[in-house]
Order: sequence, then C-alpha cells, then structure tokens
Amino acid sequence: MVETNKLVRTVFSGLAALVIEDVEDAGEVIVVRASTRGEAVECPACGTPTRRVHAFCERRPADVPVDGRRVLVRVRVRRMRCPVTGCARRTFREQVPGLLERYQRRTVRLREQVRAVVRELAGRASARLLPVVGIGAGRDTALRTLMGIALPERAVPTVLGIDDFALRRSHTYATVMIDATTGARIDVIPGRGAQPVTDWLREHPGVQTVCRDGSTAYAQAVRDALPGAVQVSDRWHLWHGLGEAVAKEVAAHSTCWASATGLQDGPRAATTAERWTQVHGLLEQGVGLLDCARRLNLSLNTVKRYARASAPERLQRVPTYRSTLVDPYRDHLRSRRAAEPGVAVQQLLREIRELGYQGSANLLYRYLNQGRAEDDRAHLSPRRAARLLLTRPDKLTTSQQERLGQLAGACPQITAALSLVGAFAALLKPDQSNAAALQAWAAAARAADLPHVHSFVRGIEQDRDAVIAAITTTHHNGRTEGVNTRTKMLKRQMYGRAGFALLRHRILLG
Repeated sequence: MVETNKLVRTVFSGLAALVIEDVEDAGEVIVVRASTRGEAVECPACGTPTRRVHAFCERRPADVPVDGRRVLVRVRVRRMRCPVTGCARRTFREQVPGLLERYQRRTVRLREQVRAVVRELAGRASARLLPVVGIGAGRDTALRTLMGIALPERAVPTVLGIDDFALRRSHTYATVMIDATTGARIDVIPGRGAQPVTDWLREHPGVQTVCRDGSTAYAQAVRDALPGAVQVSDRWHLWHGLGEAVAKEVAAHSTCWASATGLQDGPRAATTAERWTQVHGLLEQGVGLLDCARRLNLSLNTVKRYARASAPERLQRVPTYRSTLVDPYRDHLRSRRAAEPGVAVQQLLREIRELGYQGSANLLYRYLNQGRAEDDRAHLSPRRAARLLLTRPDKLTTSQQERLGQLAGACPQITAALSLVGAFAALLKPDQSNAAALQAWAAAARAADLPHVHSFVRGIEQDRDAVIAAITTTHHNGRTEGVNTRTKMLKRQMYGRAGFALLRHRILLG
C-alpha cells in the first residue's frame, strides 16, 4: 500500500495541491478522484478568509496524459460562505491556485501544454497532433486557445525596424514593426502606405532611430511623424540594388565577353535592331522619351532602355542554355569533330552511349547545332557572369578566378564595374570614415560609362542621409527581414487562408 501511494504521488505529482483518494482505470481514460485540502479560503470580493462550507460540488477538469491516455480529474470542491454581512459575494466556489482556474475545464499545466502546441501549429495541425499524445481538442478549440494567449506587452523601442510583407501578393500588404536591437515583435498593422505608418509612429512616441529598406513611403512617414529621428537604410538592400545594376551592365556588354558563344540571332534580334533605330531616330529629331513611347506604342521604361544603349548589340543577350545530359561528353565530341570534321552524328551517339550517355538523339543533334560542343567550357550566362563580379574573391575557385580575369578584361566598362563593386563592398563594413569614402565612390561611378550604375547612384543621392547612417552605424534591418521570412512560413503553414487577426497574433507571439 505504501508503494502504491508513492507511485501515485510520483505519477500525479502535479496534483499535489489536492488529496488524491482513488485512481481508476476506465479503459481509454484514467480517472483520478480527489478533493481539496479543506484549508481556509479568501473571499474573492472582500478578501476575508473563511472555513464556512455552504455546499459541495464536483469539477471534472482534464489533466496531462499518462501512458498516452487521457486523464480526467474528478475533484470535490467546496462552495464557501463569506462571513462578512453585506458582502457582494455571499457564496463562492473555492479555486486551487496554480492547478484549477475559474471556468476552465483543463488544469493549468495541461492548458500550458496545449498552448505550446497551438502556438507553433495553429488550428488543423494541432487538432491532428494533440489526440496522438492523448489530449482531446478540435480545430476550433485550438484556434480559440491560440487567440486566448495574451500578447506580450513591449515598450516602444528607441531603434525601430520596419518592413512590409504581402498578405495577398499584389493586392494587400501589412507592415511589421520590431525592436531592431533585440528582434522583439512590437506591432503589425494593415497596409504599407505612408499614412498608416505615420499614424502609428505618432501614437507610439519614443522612437529615435528607424531602420528600413529603400521604401519612399516609409521614408516620408518617418519624416512626417518623427522629423528628428535618424533613418537607417538597410545595407543588404544597398548591395542588392548595386547587384541588379551590375547585372544589367554585364548583360548590356554581352558583345564584349561572349564572343565564343555569340549573341541571340533571328527575328528577335532583328526586332531589337529595328526598335533601336526607331528610338534613336526620333531622339535625334528632338522627340522626348514620353512622346517616343506614344508614337512607337512602347512602354516608357522600354524606350529608356533603348535610349541608354549606344548600339543595338548592347541590347542583345547571350543565349541561355541549361545544363544537359550531353555536357559530360563535350570534350569527347569536340576532339572527335576536330580530328574528323565529317563524322556522322549517329556515330558520335553510339560512342558517347558506350561512355554512359542516357539522353536521346534529338538532344545530341540540338546540342551540336547550337555549337555548344565547340565551347572550351560550359556556357556562361549574363547572370552567372554578374555573380562572378559580385562574389568575394576569396570565395571563388581557381577556374572561377580565371574566368573572372577574362571577364574583367573584356572591356573598360566591365573593368570599371568590377572596381566599383569592390570599393562599395568595403563601404558595407560600418565605419565613420565611410561617409567621405561614399562621396568619392559616387564620383567615380558617375565618371564611368555605366548608365545602370548611374541610376543606382541617383537613388543613393536621393536617400543620402539614410545611406550614410547605414554605412557609419551598426544598426540594420536584418532582424526585420528574418521576421518576414518566418511570416512566410506561417502563411504557408495555414495555406494562406488565415485572416489578418490570426496571422498578426502568431507573428507577435513570435
């Protein structure tokens, strides 16, 4: 008997506040009969302790599972009478702090376990998992429990990170605010325009520094609500913007570095040359860009792109080839065709099949007709070429460094772009001397014949103060981007069907 009592006290140690009278095995459910300890209880209205019992009643809360089975606690509690005449609560039911709370059908520890699950999985996923571990809960109960978790109260930070994310791409968006120093979620508001952010900043004073991306809406909102606040542009977005500009320059100079593979040919190349001639013909007559777009029925951005190009070849692109099953046998094909120019394709097909080729004959024919067998190495697309320029030199392999050297020497523009990339990368390490270095870098970029980089420099100049703050201080918006990455996971987990209130609750719970 002593051993049995010890086992009960060990298994149900969380019920130590009660007197366990019996444990019954009811099949799928373990029933624990217990009662309160009969101590004095304070009146919830006036706080007077009392032992006067008015009646007895039974509560049946669920407890944490044991042996994978549900546990039901049938606890006998007292209804007490307040001894103070005229008290607002003449009778009241006693509670068990830390174990049973008013109106709850679960013990406190079981409720915390359920909350931990629904906090991570939300509705349907929680409803599938909880019964497996012996906790009964449906989808609606899981969502109700999740929304019942109190959001943490956090003070307005001095350094605020702000960014937007899509509730429904291209339709509705929301804005998230976090503490840029600790990463704590502060608030989520609908919309991403200047007015909602301005209203929020005015309602929550105390922000001294705002970390953001290059959004003009957020910049205007901070200027309107907090004229004295320091705005910090995000360094990753600065690097990303330069990368896009360099990629466009590399693509525009395909004629310089892609002589081995050639440019696009055919109707598309003819159309490009014809449009370039039309645009430059109108520009030489003094026609404006907007008027050119109207006359040629082209978008304004397309006309600008043609106007920036000094020759139609700068608008053509290197043909993009994906890796194929023939690539491992390129050296064999090149050597065989060099030794015997008239060798039949069927003969080559038989030879490479003996070497392990698993592809079709049509794939080999297309590979040879495109001239890919004559290339010394795999085809280099503009995107891969730009990646070589943007990658840290110590991260490149020996062959990539050789390819980068050939690429950098292709033309003066690519050489200048490589130099500008390296100089700008050095600015991304915060230092007080970077402010003067940025001015020198912008002057060098304007002097180079790189129109797309000029556009990037103009963007920096329009947001000069925020860019200088980004490269001279340690503040950044990386933690906000991390919150947005997690938000995308939450949206996928709920199949994108969660309402704003539920999604906001999960984001703020973090």
